[in-house]
Amino acid sequence: MTLPLVLASASEIRRQMLLNAGVSVEAIPARVDEAAIRASLCAEGAPPRDIADALAEAKARKIGERHPERLVLGCDQVLAFKGEVFGKPIDLDEARAQIRRLSGDRHTLLSAAVLYCDAKPVWRHVGIVRLTMRTIGEAYLDDYLVRNWDSIRHSVGGYKLEQEGARLFSRIEGDYFTVLGLPLLELLSYLTLRGDIPG
Repeated sequence: MTLPLVLASASEIRRQMLLNAGVSVEAIPARVDEAAIRASLCAEGAPPRDIADALAEAKARKIGERHPERLVLGCDQVLAFKGEVFGKPIDLDEARAQIRRLSGDRHTLLSAAVLYCDAKPVWRHVGIVRLTMRTIGEAYLDDYLVRNWDSIRHSVGGYKLEQEGARLFSRIEGDYFTVLGLPLLELLSYLTLRGDIPG
């Protein structure tokens, strides 16, 4: 890869994962109306996998069309629970409501990644992880939200597994990187096969 991979996202954790894996990366956040795209697809009855993929592609396409000479990565993550797709909580009350609903039950995180090159998609993958949340006490929940709100306000489900959010769970089935928002191992395999990174 002669030029750094473009990450069409403001996500610091995704950028750091790529850097830690030895991938040169430049972040150029894509401004797309995620809520409108999600609402439209939910209204059509689209499955969570398709919603995650569509959101990731919208970001990759927006930046990929402006920089067709670059390899552009779009990512998105959705949380699916009993037929409903959760968005990022808009305030503390919504974060509290999300965690209360997930408490003592199992939900699914779907992390989609789409690569654009020459202004068209060349690779896509949706990683799936199932998480079982322990039953969360009200007093702990209130304290947790106050302590962590600045960090979790941009995370579906109101948690970050790499932080105190790990304490909310009793079981995780799937890839840790996918929980963080990027199917990193699959992406690295593809970049190696393409010859973009040595392997």
